Amino acid sequence: MPVAVLENISLRERIVPISVAQYHRMNELGVISAKTELIEGVILEKMSKSPLHVYLIHLLHGFFVQHLSADYLVRKADPLTLSHSEPEPDISIVKGQLVDFKTTHPVYAELVIEVAVSSLEIDRVKTNIYALANIPEYWIVIPTQQQVEVYSRPQHGKYQMVQIYKNAEKIETIASLVFDLSAIFSD
Repeated sequence: MPVAVLENISLRERIVPISVAQYHRMNELGVISAKTELIEGVILEKMSKSPLHVYLIHLLHGFFVQHLSADYLVRKADPLTLSHSEPEPDISIVKGQLVDFKTTHPVYAELVIEVAVSSLEIDRVKTNIYALANIPEYWIVIPTQQQVEVYSRPQHGKYQMVQIYKNAEKIETIASLVFDLSAIFSD
């Protein structure tokens, strides 16, 4: 249920964001639900996942696990600790092994993917977060349009390149992999 005070623009502008450390402490104390993520200093409740959303995440995860070397860890809905945010992207690909993240979350990823079944607006807001963190490539998979928005070349907190791939086109990505969209958009 939305808080009425947030509807007032002058009050909304006076909200004090929390830090990643404060967010972690609130989580440790059980003050906030585990189904949240920190976006630009604001705690947001994560949306529930539709069957299509889960299906696409599993297909993407499986592809990258199968095709990337052991130098990469393919994570599903796990946190990335960035300067003012701790998003939990649907897929993040980081260099390293699982044991490297035993005590801290990754602070960087080679590729981040969000599947936007009902979250397109917030996923587009995240472009700024990922660009500020210099994430080289960010995908927004939009199944209703059978397309993927690929953001790349982060510079000064903005992605300099945005490409739209549709239907059965192919995306060349991390480690020179080629991802065929027909793998997720075929009927």
